[in-house]
Amino acid sequence: MTGFEAIDALLNASGPEAELPPAEERRALREGLQLSRPQLAQVLGVSPSTVGGWESGRDPSGEVREKYAYFLQRAGEMLRPADEAAGTKAAAADADETDCAAEPTADPGPVDTEPDDVEALPSALPCVLCGGPAAHQVAGFPQHLDPVECAAPAASAPAATEPETSPPSARTPRRETGQKPQRQGGQPVVAVGRRVQTADTPDLIGDAVRAALERHGGDVEAATAALIKRAIPDAMILLDETRKGARYDIIAHPGMPDILRKKTAKGTDEIWEARPKWTRPELPPGRHEITALDVNGAYLSALKTHLPIGQLEHSTGFDHDRRRAGVHLITPPAWDHEDVLPNPIGNRDEPGPLWVTEPTLRLLLRLSGPKYGLCDPPEIHESYTSGATENLLEKFRITLKDARDRAIVQEDDVTLEYVKAMYSKFVSTMGESNYNRELYRPDWMHLIRSQAFANLWMKALRAHEEGLIVVSAMGTDELHVLGEWKSVFPQGRGVSEVKVKDVYAVGTDVDPAAAGSGDAAEGK
Repeated sequence: MTGFEAIDALLNASGPEAELPPAEERRALREGLQLSRPQLAQVLGVSPSTVGGWESGRDPSGEVREKYAYFLQRAGEMLRPADEAAGTKAAAADADETDCAAEPTADPGPVDTEPDDVEALPSALPCVLCGGPAAHQVAGFPQHLDPVECAAPAASAPAATEPETSPPSARTPRRETGQKPQRQGGQPVVAVGRRVQTADTPDLIGDAVRAALERHGGDVEAATAALIKRAIPDAMILLDETRKGARYDIIAHPGMPDILRKKTAKGTDEIWEARPKWTRPELPPGRHEITALDVNGAYLSALKTHLPIGQLEHSTGFDHDRRRAGVHLITPPAWDHEDVLPNPIGNRDEPGPLWVTEPTLRLLLRLSGPKYGLCDPPEIHESYTSGATENLLEKFRITLKDARDRAIVQEDDVTLEYVKAMYSKFVSTMGESNYNRELYRPDWMHLIRSQAFANLWMKALRAHEEGLIVVSAMGTDELHVLGEWKSVFPQGRGVSEVKVKDVYAVGTDVDPAAAGSGDAAEGK
């Protein structure tokens, strides 16, 4: 290339960027051609989550922007004749509907089509679909229940045949990935609709394992190392695949309050995860055999937890809304059972208020309720929450669990280590991590970790209620007990089972002749 050609190339590169259609049209164009995000991402050389970000308001730059703009332009040209034909049919259908409007219809009687998460509002608020005044809210979002009352434009893609957890009549809001909520009348206006229901998820895990073994000539160690190395991007691809047809889009990069931001590069934020690190202060006299149990797939199980869907919104007051989730500033209650059970908020040296996660708050509220009555309710001062669902990652979790179960039955250590790396690295890198730029949800990371701690704590409570002596509880998966534990916890390698990590003895035999010898009890 000559000097003049280089200058021309530089000037061309610095010219105006290719124009892109509005974000809401980009996804409609892709789906109109029946193309998936992974298909488009592979052609453009990016990840499926990156395509999701572009379809939610973020714009690409450089050469990839030119390619994306070309795709959108050609997609629009291919779909335009179909759109015009559809418009003609729609006009004819409207005319037929007008002609039949005068005909009376039989009254079918009262029908209860209102889902459980719908409630009447004390005063009208702007509908998240059209912005008009709505008298109801669904899952915490104001909106019209009757499509006739709602002025929102019809979705460009057909509705899903089955939402994840709600009745077919429920019209539910969702926020697009990375989209910042606009404000209208003091309320957030969010993108809404449902995704197109697609076929069952392909066996991405099995395909990846087979390909890795083939590339490495059947070398199990080399294939396992290669799969673990790519566990994070593969987990994100699997997440995108399992979210197809889901009720809500995942918001990958919402704004976060300062309490969820690290104060220094290697520091921490202000959220307390309630990690247990507890050992019973005293055991009955005598020599005892203690069993250290290992809880299988702790983080995998914890993926089923109430996760906030949208951007966190600040509130104050003592009330807890179970339809929302996030982090809460609380004054924890006093705990008077340290001699037999760990404190539900973990080991904390400083008294006073602290920011806890949704699983920790729900655990405290549960333990303070009439069923257990083990403590007073926590005092809630302020919260950052959003409308939430417990099933946001459920299909992702089930896919990983099924693959793990099959690997155990088939004694497939390659798949087992690969799956373990996928869910553990997925959880550990979804916060402020340089290893996963596609998902920035430190709130989710804290909530999932805390859910694992809460799950372990409830296993300790179950052991205590069944007559076992709880000796120690640590981290997410380690529970030491004294007693016939097999009648309480099933043994095995499944997620719902436990396996023996260690068996050890503590204390000394009580010998009347040697009583008072003062032998100290052994500790772990």
